[in-house]
Amino acid sequence: MKPPGGDAGLGRAWLAALQHQRRLAGHTLANYARSLELLFKLKEGSSLRELDAQQIRRFVARLHAAGLSGRTLALTLSAWRGLYRWLARQHGFPANPAQGVRAPKSPRRLPKALSVEQVQQLLEGEAPASPAAACDRAMFELLYSSGLRLAELVALDAGDGRLDLRQGEVTVTGKGSKTRTVPVGARAREALRDWLGRRGQLAAPGEKALFVGARGRRIAHGAVQRRLRSWARRRGLGAPVHPHVLRHSFASHVLQSSQDLRAVQEMLGHASISTTQVYTHLDFQALAKVYDAAHPRARRK
Repeated sequence: MKPPGGDAGLGRAWLAALQHQRRLAGHTLANYARSLELLFKLKEGSSLRELDAQQIRRFVARLHAAGLSGRTLALTLSAWRGLYRWLARQHGFPANPAQGVRAPKSPRRLPKALSVEQVQQLLEGEAPASPAAACDRAMFELLYSSGLRLAELVALDAGDGRLDLRQGEVTVTGKGSKTRTVPVGARAREALRDWLGRRGQLAAPGEKALFVGARGRRIAHGAVQRRLRSWARRRGLGAPVHPHVLRHSFASHVLQSSQDLRAVQEMLGHASISTTQVYTHLDFQALAKVYDAAHPRARRK
């Protein structure tokens, strides 16, 4: 017997289960919804129960030909596998056609990171003249100081004890609803104290958010990105700077100084150390440049 609403109803029920049972972040849930939309568009007249592995492979080939990267396709396939696992549990589907299908490999792109000198150029300078500028400086210092994701930064509230400037630490909830506590450096604590002293001039009455936008409400992700780009241009950085660049820079610089991959993994909130190991490549690149410049047999004649 077909469920109410057919395949479309099954898709809505799966997304609802992800939202209420797994409590996924909004942007993660949106990614799952886009993956589901792609599957529904590709399957055309076929039903979810009728699809087999050969059809899924054809779908992946079509998406790859349309320009989707291997990484995007891997995430899409992961969503499709999750859908079929749920269908097997909840609706007795006999097989998972996406289970054995793999995405084509893409060249691995190293995360972009600023040099220490570029970070200094970005963050050092005159004290902010306005409450909005103080907010910007505090956000950017905290992103670099503690390696936060953008969503973790925006979700912070004022006065809930998660930001402890006396102890120099902040507690955030990241991917998979995992909570971690990370250090907050001296420069970031100074910028945050300055912002907290002026926050009342900008925040709307009763607003809980630590960082607020022009209307005094919790700042939006896009507003943080726009403000950082504008801030970087004013400071004379030619390369585009976005919040994740500061997270990458934090990881790269801490790893270069400490060589402690496990500690960096904990501070970043990575579930797997293999995700963190990409920063060892960044570290090697920096060492290679030093070698090329200094070793007498490395320089070309």
